[in-house]
Amino acid sequence: MRRNASAREQDNLAACLAAVTMAEPDRIAVERTAAAWVANVRSSIGRTPGLESFLAVFSLSNREGIALMCLAEALLRIPDAATADALIRDTIGGGDWKRHLGQPESVFVNAATWALMLTGSFVRETDDAYWLTSIKSLAQRAGDPVV
Repeated sequence: MRRNASAREQDNLAACLAAVTMAEPDRIAVERTAAAWVANVRSSIGRTPGLESFLAVFSLSNREGIALMCLAEALLRIPDAATADALIRDTIGGGDWKRHLGQPESVFVNAATWALMLTGSFVRETDDAYWLTSIKSLAQRAGDPVV
C-alpha cells in the first residue's frame, strides 16, 4: 500500500477496479455478507459504548479529534517510518489531551486519554534527563499497587 502512496487516487482506483473481476453469484454473496456485517454493527451500537464515547470525546469539533483524524489519514499515505514517526511526534505532542480526561465515565476513553497525554509529554521533551525523571516519577506514583 505504501508503494502506491504517491500515486494519484484516481489512478489507484482505476487499477483496483480493473483488477476486480467477479462472477455474478460471487458478487451477490459478497453483497449479502457485507449487508449482514453492516446490520450486525448497527444492531450492536448500544453495546459498544467505549468506541462511541471515544469518537464523541475526540470528534471533529475539537482540535485533538481533528488531529487524530488527520493523523490516521496521513499514516495511510506516508511511505517511510521516519516521516511517520515525525508526524506522530508533532501531532500527539501538540495536543491538549488533559482537558479530555474524565469527560465520559468510560474506562476505555480515559485510559486512551492518559496514554495520549503520556505520549504527548514524552514526545515534547527530548532531553534524556527528562525521560529518566519521568520514568522515576511514574514508578514512584505507581508504587506498591503495581508491584
